[in-house]
Amino acid sequence: MYYVYMLNCKDNTIYTGITTDVKKRVDTHEKGIGAKYTRGRGPFVILGIWEVGTKSEASKVEYFIKKLPKLKKIKIYKDVGFLEKIISIEKEIIVKRQDTKGGN
Repeated sequence: MYYVYMLNCKDNTIYTGITTDVKKRVDTHEKGIGAKYTRGRGPFVILGIWEVGTKSEASKVEYFIKKLPKLKKIKIYKDVGFLEKIISIEKEIIVKRQDTKGGN
């Protein structure tokens, strides 16, 4: 199973990525050895996690989110069900929002 996740960085930017283990990946970002974009931008707050069936689908969802303006990204994590609706219509991909309190 793959996950698409959104992080709020300390500089108030939003990072979106994919992984099979969100906790492990966020820990990697925190150590400064994750994605180049996140280096020096920690600590991070997980804004949202969505379960996606395959790596290919997760990559498509990630790219879709990354192309959006910041206000749409904010709507994605604040408005429960918004990403699920637009991605199923736009890309015909099923995503399921995960609880960010308990982690992955």
